[in-house]
Amino acid sequence: METQLNEQVINQTIINQAYTYDAYMNLLNTLFEQGKTTGEEQSEDLLNYAKLNLQRMNRLNKTLQLSDNLIDTIHQFDHSKKMTWLLITEGWCGDAAQNIPLIAKIAEESNQVDLKLVLRDENLNLIDAYLTNGGRAIPKMIVLDSENLEVIGTWGPRPKEIQDMVPEFKKLANGDHDEFSKHIQLWYAKDKTQAQQKEFVDLLKEWNSI
Repeated sequence: METQLNEQVINQTIINQAYTYDAYMNLLNTLFEQGKTTGEEQSEDLLNYAKLNLQRMNRLNKTLQLSDNLIDTIHQFDHSKKMTWLLITEGWCGDAAQNIPLIAKIAEESNQVDLKLVLRDENLNLIDAYLTNGGRAIPKMIVLDSENLEVIGTWGPRPKEIQDMVPEFKKLANGDHDEFSKHIQLWYAKDKTQAQQKEFVDLLKEWNSI
């Protein structure tokens, strides 16, 4: 029943109005040039996050290389199956900046995947159907059968390896959000997308088998 209710909030109109990855990057850059980020809330802190995130995404867009194992898995997709990856995000989100370039690179490598991005705060009904532990955590990706928009799976808001360590990270940060974010970003910097890529190998095999 819950899955059926979640699927009802997704329709072709949402897909058609969503951003491509290039359009999403153009939006972030245009807003930043105007001294803004995505969402109604605008603050110095959010703008600083948005600046760091743009730097991270631009760096990953240029340097990120998919592993041979991940590329092989992508190319083993059932060519008759078309998937739409509907990704909920915001420009100020640090986890989004560390994961979306990889997701975009995977989608670019595959003829079977159509990546679409929407802003969380403009689509609260959508994110509220895909909460994480009761919260509107992002990025959140819903994997859909492109033909009928049935939900195949989900991913997010973080790689499983990080998400499993969140309680310990929070203890290390003593409840301080900025310190918690630093611990997470250090993990990303050290990992260099390797754990994320391994996770997507398993996810792609799972989604391809459905």
